[in-house]
Amino acid sequence: MLQAKGVSHKFDYELFKDINLQLHQQESIAIIGMSGSGKSTLLNILSSLLKPNSGSVLFKDNEIYKLKKSKLLNIRREDFGIIFQAHYLFRGFSAKENLDIATLLSSNEVDMNLLKTLKIEHVLTQGVGELSGGQQQRLSIARVLTKKPKIIFADEPTGNLDKETSLLVMDALFNYIKENNAGLILVTHEENLAKRCNKTYKVVDLKLEEIR
Repeated sequence: MLQAKGVSHKFDYELFKDINLQLHQQESIAIIGMSGSGKSTLLNILSSLLKPNSGSVLFKDNEIYKLKKSKLLNIRREDFGIIFQAHYLFRGFSAKENLDIATLLSSNEVDMNLLKTLKIEHVLTQGVGELSGGQQQRLSIARVLTKKPKIIFADEPTGNLDKETSLLVMDALFNYIKENNAGLILVTHEENLAKRCNKTYKVVDLKLEEIR
């Protein structure tokens, strides 16, 4: 479904080189590594947000960075779901209005069972600014999943959450990929979360090593 071939990238210094990776349907991959090793940059490259210096990223056998901009934007909008550490919600809107935006863009209905799993079904009428940080993060994840993406790219989605809420979030993500024949690429520093994925890779010495 998604494949990286010989991906290399650098800023003022070399970040990583010749990275190869494959993601299949109903598969989850964790990427771990030290701070500054390039985990988030690699996720941005895989999710179409940053073009690598060299190498290619293929989605359904199409090299995404060789596509027309309109086609790439369409894939990003319809097929990719990107979860950031920051929630990027519309603060002047209610929780429900934030979800409604996703339904307008995708023509999908909000899954009330998902909201119940994330324990946010009771906050729909509240303004974003009235929600706790954990509720905002769960709302942002619900908004992403409402699009029904083929691949979820998650950058430390539980980094600011307590243990119980982290479990809710990860259960929702793993249930989603199983029920929707999707895939998940997760950047995390939490080993317990990484162990729940089918494969774990570590960015070390400019390379991506499969460690499990």
